[in-house]
Amino acid sequence: MKKEINEPAIFDTQKSIRRARVVVSSMPKWRFESEGIEYAWQSTLDRVDIIRRGVPYSSIEIISKRIDVPVKSVLHMFGLPQTTYNKKRREKSLLNGRDSEVILLLTELVDFGIEVFNQEEDKFLRWMKKPNYSLGNNTPESLLDSNTGIQEVRNCLNRIEFGNFA
Repeated sequence: MKKEINEPAIFDTQKSIRRARVVVSSMPKWRFESEGIEYAWQSTLDRVDIIRRGVPYSSIEIISKRIDVPVKSVLHMFGLPQTTYNKKRREKSLLNGRDSEVILLLTELVDFGIEVFNQEEDKFLRWMKKPNYSLGNNTPESLLDSNTGIQEVRNCLNRIEFGNFA
């Protein structure tokens, strides 16, 4: 960084454009923090790496707040008893691969949903709780317990984004 600051004020447009691309492409697209560690990724391969390492049990509480669902309901989605969650969280244990993947997919889904609803998080969260015809009259929130359900909610958000509500 210091090298760039101390460089002469000569401005090479092509070089600057290349630098800008590198900076933009190296910035994570998704992120969350848990147990003082930031988890950030910008591609599916980055996501796979994080899944393989695992994310902390405390990330369940973080995603619970993001989707505005009680922790108890999120634990039910994961098939985890409250006592196991409490113990594993105290021990600062990591979730298995499947559960880590669900946390990361939900993070991506929430970010995408907020983007589709023009950064109006409240509108997105209300939409998540309402029955949706294109989801078989299920609430989007009720489908978040599987990767397939998460993908269906994402597909529905894609249709909303492009003006096709059917």
